[in-house]
Order: sequence, then structure tokens, then C-alpha cells
Amino acid sequence: MRRKARRGQPGYEFEAGAVELDGQIEELREETDQEEQEKEHFAARIEALEEQRDRLLAEIVENLTPYQHVKLARHPLRPQSADYIPQVFDDFIELHGDRRFGDDKAIITGLARLEGHRVVLIAQQKGRDTHEKLERNFGMPNPEGYRKALAKMALAEKFALPVVSFIDTPGAAPAVEAEERGQGMAIAENICRMSGLRTPIVILVTGEGCSGGALGIGVGDRFAMLENAYYSVISPEGCAAILWRDSEKADQAAASLKLTAGDMLELGVVDEIIEEPLGGAHRDPKQTAANIRAYLKAKLEELRAIPIEQLLEERYQRYRTLGTHART
Repeated sequence: MRRKARRGQPGYEFEAGAVELDGQIEELREETDQEEQEKEHFAARIEALEEQRDRLLAEIVENLTPYQHVKLARHPLRPQSADYIPQVFDDFIELHGDRRFGDDKAIITGLARLEGHRVVLIAQQKGRDTHEKLERNFGMPNPEGYRKALAKMALAEKFALPVVSFIDTPGAAPAVEAEERGQGMAIAENICRMSGLRTPIVILVTGEGCSGGALGIGVGDRFAMLENAYYSVISPEGCAAILWRDSEKADQAAASLKLTAGDMLELGVVDEIIEEPLGGAHRDPKQTAANIRAYLKAKLEELRAIPIEQLLEERYQRYRTLGTHART
């Protein structure tokens, strides 16, 4: 189901024209419901506005800057992991806690089915309203979140279940308390353990994939990004603040960081880009979820046919060669 877009709805300046047209279309649809005798007239006006909006969206998408891709990855209406889970998977059962400290709600873990495949799901969740954002720590996991993920990956290995990991984080929790509980070690341990985990792993960046926060659940056999997601060692604002002492230069930093899905595909960091609906995932979350489901189903079937020793060797070689370049 499409999200209903109205004037005044959250959005960005570069998509303001499309949002305005969405509002006009929705108002006409409401009028159509009230005036049955004028349905044909309203239908023609709605169709014309939809065509105008889609042309405008196509132009916007064609001319998006890297920083605008980042903004779409953070869009207030963009679907998050908790939105995708019921649409992509069947029979999801959440599993809590790391058995050492607590249950970090910035990372969701659990068992799920995807048609004929049973999987262990790990997903970062930012939250929607203020209460949930605070509860989820804005999607910035603490060490117990990474240890929770690691414990569930060990469970997946024990029962020969593939791991599916959804990345959407501005970074790991930077608080002093997180460092005191071993943040760096927790991320490093996950990277090490995932490198040799004896079960298939599929990684998908659904929104933001930033810094060690993403790396802590981001080692796998197949790696994809949604079209408007980004993947970077640091946020554009953080990079600009360090290099120029001016976070307002984030657009310049984004261009230099080569962080878009297209950049990642060209550099060989990801294997595939999953298409989003015209204008971004927030404009049709149901179609986005269907695209993710199709991708995961194909990759799980592909990986299931590969012997585990071959899979581990290919995973090793993948990360050994990541970032290599020709010497001049």
C-alpha cells in the first residue's frame, strides 16, 4: 500500500514539488469518494497529476547528488527494519538478550521463514517517534547489541541456518559507557567470528551503513544495498567537521567519500543494488519489501547449493581482495 503523501508531510526541499502534487492527488481522491457522478472527470485529472508527478520524480532521481542520496537514506518516512520484517519474512520470532549484560533494542534478532528457507535475522532499528528513538538509541548499538547478534549467529551456525543481516545505523554508540563495556572489542569480535561462520550470510544495507556500527554485523557472502542507501566509514557531517571544521560542507564531503550504492557497486564493495520505487523506498514501502524478498529468496537458494568449505574460501577471498587496485 502506498503511503499517503500530503502537503506539509515530512520531506526534503528537493522533493517538495512531488510532495505538493501528492497532496493535490490525495485531495482529488477524497473528493471523488464524495461525488460519485463526477468520477470520470476526477479520474482524468488525477491521472494527469500522477503523470506530472512521475515525470518530476524521474528528473529528481536522475539528478540526485550523493548528499541527497544520504538524505533519502535518512528520510523520516523511509521504511525501517521493523516495517520490512512482517512483509519480507513469515513467522518471525524475536530472540532477546546477550546473556551477559542486557537486551539492546537497537538490534533486533530472531528466527524467521522466507518461503522454504528458515533463517536467523539480525536487523538494526532506529525508531520512529521520540520514545522509540530513545529506546532504540537511534539505531546505535551498544556492545551488548553486537554480543546479542553474535550469540544468535552462533545459534544459526549450530543449526545450519543462514543469517540475514539488515544494516541501518549512523554508527555504533559513542557513549563512554559503551567504551567501558568493550565497544571496540565487541565489533572486532563480530567481524572475526563472521569471517569464519560456517553458515551462509546475506547482508543488506537498507538505509545508513556507517562506520563500525555497520561493520559489526556486516561480513557475509552476498552483500547488497537498496538504491538510496549509503555505506561509509563516517557520516558526511562528521567528515566535514573533521576536514573543514564545518559540518555545513557535508554535501562536499559526501561527494568525496564515494558512499552511494552506485559507488559501492563500482568499487566492488557490494554485489548488487536493489531497486527502489521511483522517488525512494518511502513512496511505496510494499514494493520495496517485495524487491527485498525476491533478492533474499534468490540469494538463499544460490548459497544453499554451495558446499560450506567452498563458501568459506570464497568469503575469505572476497575480503582479502576488497579494496585492491592496480599499481601504476
